[in-house]
Amino acid sequence: MIKKQLLESYTPLYFLAALGAGGVAVTFFIFLMFLVPHPDSPMVTFDDLWPILTDGHPVAGALIGLAMAGMLFFTALHVRLLTWNLFELRHFVVTEAYTRLRNSNGEATLMTLPLTLAMSINVLFVNAAVFIPGLWRIVEYLFPFAILGFLAVGALALRIYTRYFARVIGNGGFDFDDNNNLGQMVAVFAFAMIAVGLAAPGAMSHHAGINAIGMFGSMFFTAIAVSMGLLKLVMGFKSMLTQGIAPAAAPSLWIAIPILTLLGIALIRLRFGLWHGFGEQVSTPGLFTLTSTILSLQLVFGILGYAVMRRIDYFATYLRGDQRHPGSYALICPGVALFVFGMFFVHLGLVRNGLIAQFSPTYFALLLPLLVLQMKTLTTLLRLNARLLAAPLRPLVEVTTRV
Repeated sequence: MIKKQLLESYTPLYFLAALGAGGVAVTFFIFLMFLVPHPDSPMVTFDDLWPILTDGHPVAGALIGLAMAGMLFFTALHVRLLTWNLFELRHFVVTEAYTRLRNSNGEATLMTLPLTLAMSINVLFVNAAVFIPGLWRIVEYLFPFAILGFLAVGALALRIYTRYFARVIGNGGFDFDDNNNLGQMVAVFAFAMIAVGLAAPGAMSHHAGINAIGMFGSMFFTAIAVSMGLLKLVMGFKSMLTQGIAPAAAPSLWIAIPILTLLGIALIRLRFGLWHGFGEQVSTPGLFTLTSTILSLQLVFGILGYAVMRRIDYFATYLRGDQRHPGSYALICPGVALFVFGMFFVHLGLVRNGLIAQFSPTYFALLLPLLVLQMKTLTTLLRLNARLLAAPLRPLVEVTTRV
């Protein structure tokens, strides 16, 4: 049973629980996307899966069924946690804690709302593709609604963030002493999620208008994400180098990993969109270069972040010890993101360039660590749910002011 009526104990960081569940659901889809042939559509659909489930090899059918079951389970968990968060947020906004949040650095945590809503649209889309027969035959009629959905979430994100940005620039009061982490980059994460969502119809639609609108919207939010990301990265590291990182916010060191995944996929989709809509050929070696660069940056942030968290005993304290903080949910999306982009690197960077053969021993050797990462991520999510949502409410460490 999930706790209810948290009131002043609630924090928007709990949206990261729903975000993580949606991300894990997508990881199961990614397996289907890259391992199941889908020659008639740019993404795997029910029509590609059903023949294998009914008439294909029993082992292949069982694995596909397992992936589909994983999608359904974590999609249901995502919806449940999203609904719970919306209910708790509605009660939180009438408390004094919300007023304090709105006048602190922590106001940026409100960006977890559009971030999670954008993930919800992505999760809905991939589930519809996998579970609704014949969907791809009418997908061109659905792309405009997807664009409208992402634009609505984008408008919400801009409203929340411009209000925050105008306050700290117009009135001052940004607390650099409280900025010794990378939590402010949650806004960048949200804009990147919207950008990659808009890039999907831009990449897959064969209607020139839809293609162009999706691509422009994606480039607009990508520009915001990149510019704000560089600013927040410098500001965060300046404070951390001066004061050391805030222990409860240490997982924010990994926030660049999902941001890089989203921006990397957005760039890949934009390249394919230029092919579909403007006739520009996709450079296969260019895909290797792009995926290699993004993955390398992710590994750098992953290694450095892990070293810092081990040094301050974060895992022993917040995952296995007596400290509990909803910021621990920030551990989930990096695992999801590294898995997802690892799959893009293997298939678009290596297989597509003929560097390895699909389904060869080398291929499966490269997939093995990604599978381990996926399992570690989803078990960590379930453990955090048990610690933070099902367990009796305990005092949290400055959750309304610490980002």
